[in-house]
Amino acid sequence: MGEQKSKQKEMTRRGFLKLFGGLGLVGATATLTGCSSKEPIGGEGWMPQQYQVASSKYPTQVRGRIPIDPNNPSIVRDDEKCILCGQCLEVCQNVQTVFGYYELPIIDEIVCVNCGQCALWCPTAAITERNDTTRLKEAIEDPDTVVVVQTAPATRVGLGEEFGLPAGTFVEGQQIAALRKLGADYVFDTNFAADLTIMEESAELIKRMTGKSDAPLPQFTSCSPGWVKFCEYYYPDLSENLSTAKSPMQMFGSVIKTYFAKQNNIKPKRIFNAAIMPCTAKKFEISRPEFNSSGHYYKDETIRDMDAVVTTRELAWMLKENGIDLTSLSEEKYDAFAGTGAGLIFGATGGVMEAAVRTAYFVITKQDVPEGLLNLKKVRGLDGVKEATLPIPGVGDLKIAVVHGLSNARKLMEEVRRGESPYHFVEIMCCPGGCISGGGQPRTALPPSDEVRQARIDSIYKGDKAQKIRLSHENPEILKLYQEFLKEPLSHLSEELLHTKYTDRGDRLNARELV
Repeated sequence: MGEQKSKQKEMTRRGFLKLFGGLGLVGATATLTGCSSKEPIGGEGWMPQQYQVASSKYPTQVRGRIPIDPNNPSIVRDDEKCILCGQCLEVCQNVQTVFGYYELPIIDEIVCVNCGQCALWCPTAAITERNDTTRLKEAIEDPDTVVVVQTAPATRVGLGEEFGLPAGTFVEGQQIAALRKLGADYVFDTNFAADLTIMEESAELIKRMTGKSDAPLPQFTSCSPGWVKFCEYYYPDLSENLSTAKSPMQMFGSVIKTYFAKQNNIKPKRIFNAAIMPCTAKKFEISRPEFNSSGHYYKDETIRDMDAVVTTRELAWMLKENGIDLTSLSEEKYDAFAGTGAGLIFGATGGVMEAAVRTAYFVITKQDVPEGLLNLKKVRGLDGVKEATLPIPGVGDLKIAVVHGLSNARKLMEEVRRGESPYHFVEIMCCPGGCISGGGQPRTALPPSDEVRQARIDSIYKGDKAQKIRLSHENPEILKLYQEFLKEPLSHLSEELLHTKYTDRGDRLNARELV
């Protein structure tokens, strides 16, 4: 039995090395250069309580509110519930550094990165996500529609709180069962697409590091749509630093309507792709005009990669409306497309970096991933900026940073803009704590507490540790996808379906100069 497992692992190893070998990325020996030797930036981390103070300009009770476009695809406000407490201003201006960082009057749109943190902070629920549950219900009720639902890593450690369970309770199996009770035809795990993201993003990083790409360093992660839009607004000059890899949700949307549709002889127009996400910015993301790779593939521009995003809170509303008690359901398993522990930790700040480093190390060195990279403590936790220097045999030091919350991102971006950043690879998550505290997650305290965030993060890492496969490049279903369809990371088809370009939004605002 042990010999059989060893052979299976060796086959997987050879398969993935062959994938990357075609790109000339295996056994890279280039020295990492071009980064400043300046001491890395630091910080005390993000503490929400420090913003829980009255404004010097307005009384505590009446401090105003952020502007929200009536057509905002992510968030809406019920004016009758708004008490002008100013909590939305606090988080948008002081935590996310969006409101107040541009000159008035506005140019042609109300500046918003769609993160929904204002909805988490609003004490009266005057601000909520735009409700898309009706669209999902209609698709479920249509007998000619095949409803495919994917679930993000962070939803499984948040949904239980809506049903009275302790913060961070892991309800993956019950969530799958609940979605089937609602009428979903297929339930898939976004963790699979997170593994796919790692394959593409790692290959891209290695090309940049070894000089096989003209794209600059540091490479920024690109799976957080709120962060991407923030970069497009305030730092469009650094957009080439963004990885071109789509977010896992968008990658999966493309794969489902092409590879999965072909494998199961389903017409792509019959598929309704829905995602259960912790993130209100995902509602904006699916509307981006460039995310119709499936349409390009079939030469039918009416086919979109994704059709609807429902937040964790919205899913809870749907379940309660249908009399489904999550806590009474038996656990069930996903239909196909299994993910790994590496995909699961995408839900926590530092998780994308840790998952990417695991695979990049293996591809470059051809060596087993050391235990330290399976528990990379330097990028875990709730410090606002985390950094580490990792020695890669035969290559040199890989300098990485992890940032969450856009005020912390702004500090790092200013350093990159000045040419003073020492990093090669930077993970940036829009929301404090990462996706586990996205704008569509259950509300807890006001402001959201680090205690709840940490409970959700702990549950994510406990789940990773319990997984049989903890490395994206050892996922056999990922290998099968490349062998049968995509061929290799960064192939022509991979570029077409899994990668994207960015929009310069710098002309939509007059950014204030930082003092």
